[in-house]
Amino acid sequence: MKAPPAQPKILVTGATGYVGGRLVEALEQRQRTIRCLARRPEYLKARVGETTEVVTGDCLDPSTLGPALDGIETAFYLVHSMGSSQDFADQDRQAALNFARAAREAGVRRIVYLGGLGDPADGLSKHLESRHETGEVLREAGVPVVEFRASIVLGSGSLSYELIRALVERLPVMICPRWVRVQAQPIHIQDVIDYLLAAIDLPLRSSRVYEIGGADVVSYEEVMKEYARQRGLRRFMLPVPVLTPYISSLWLGLTTPLYARVGRKLIASLKNPTVVRHNSALRDFDIRPAGLTAAIERSVRNEERTFAATRWSDAVSSSGVGPSWGGVKLGRRLVDSRSVEVPVPPERAFEPIRMIGGRRGWYHADFLWKVRGLVDLLAGGIGLRRGRRDAEDLGVGDTVDFWRVEAYEANRLVRLSAEMKLPGRAWLEFEVKPGPEGSTIHQTAVFDPKGLAGLLYWYGIYPLHLWVFKGMLSAIAEHSASTRQADSPSSTSPVSAGSGPANSNH
Repeated sequence: MKAPPAQPKILVTGATGYVGGRLVEALEQRQRTIRCLARRPEYLKARVGETTEVVTGDCLDPSTLGPALDGIETAFYLVHSMGSSQDFADQDRQAALNFARAAREAGVRRIVYLGGLGDPADGLSKHLESRHETGEVLREAGVPVVEFRASIVLGSGSLSYELIRALVERLPVMICPRWVRVQAQPIHIQDVIDYLLAAIDLPLRSSRVYEIGGADVVSYEEVMKEYARQRGLRRFMLPVPVLTPYISSLWLGLTTPLYARVGRKLIASLKNPTVVRHNSALRDFDIRPAGLTAAIERSVRNEERTFAATRWSDAVSSSGVGPSWGGVKLGRRLVDSRSVEVPVPPERAFEPIRMIGGRRGWYHADFLWKVRGLVDLLAGGIGLRRGRRDAEDLGVGDTVDFWRVEAYEANRLVRLSAEMKLPGRAWLEFEVKPGPEGSTIHQTAVFDPKGLAGLLYWYGIYPLHLWVFKGMLSAIAEHSASTRQADSPSSTSPVSAGSGPANSNH
């Protein structure tokens, strides 16, 4: 009996992002042969199935792309640099050029790319203009490209949906500048994934551009009103004639998961209508996208799960962090290290550590953490709005407020890498070791200063750090002990506030 032919291999870039993560999950459910390209593969390996291959690569480094594209028939290009502190348009252009050339040399048969809607005649924002240019650069290399141009993507965890959800949930009265009345054609994430999957087997002789959107043409204001209606919330919207992108971004950053840099780029893009003008996607694909009401119903229903399957803020690019300084000594590292013994086994000592941040907070001086988040936000950083993917579980690559999990070993180790604005690099590590009478919790804060500014920063706020880190470790120890008391058969006292499971974040 003849063996069935091997399935064509598929490459997914941007798999740590919102759409890419959902696409990988859908491909795995269909048992497709998948390879993922990631700059930080350790962030991705814990999130994909055992049969999915993860390789190291960066679209800005051409030398890494050849091996990643070897043997690939269909390549999904889902990367962008909107979160970058550098010129994202230049980075997007160069990344697309590198990828397209490498795909041609590797014999890739098609590239599938997700961009953004918008009529060039309207004078596109820099972000939308870059999205269109990326598609053009990919096509120019000669590999056939299926480009989808989408409007607002709705789904639990998406950037647009999180913006709408946060505004409506938190503000009974909303200031509505002009951009909330611009027309769009929202599409649910599942419909986007269906289009991407269908593109794999689409008969293709040359490149095609498809405009995709949901069944309804509405404004952001109408989307917010529909969300409020479904959530049973009464909201008042006050129109204002103008609100500059800078002020709007700060306002959004204070009330939503957005941080200022992404907020400015997003607001600048919302001036452009994103409405489907050509219906070729409805002709060539057997997909009928949902309307606004159904899209929000799906999104709200999925929120009732413990956490969204993927979130826009979990993407490594959402940190806005520049190139790595790894391997370069930027001055002597400064360390604050302390430890405490607790009369509980390691898994109990580790419990408050794995639940740190997000809605639970940092166990001590939470108001200072919030002040630091506000300062970071005003400086164009990410602030504290990202929260956590899940209130109780952690994994490598997860975000914890303005930190990211760099290393994780259950019941033993968590190392957080800072992604706030800093004149240097910073880490916060917790390690739990078994002891003769329980466990020892080691807490270490490390700062690698960049020049004189870094040294002034560290020593200028060291008294505060000393107080915060000392108090945080003491509070973690107290939470560990309270967990032990609560589980003791002889104990009748209730668990102290903050020691039980918290609700999930965002």
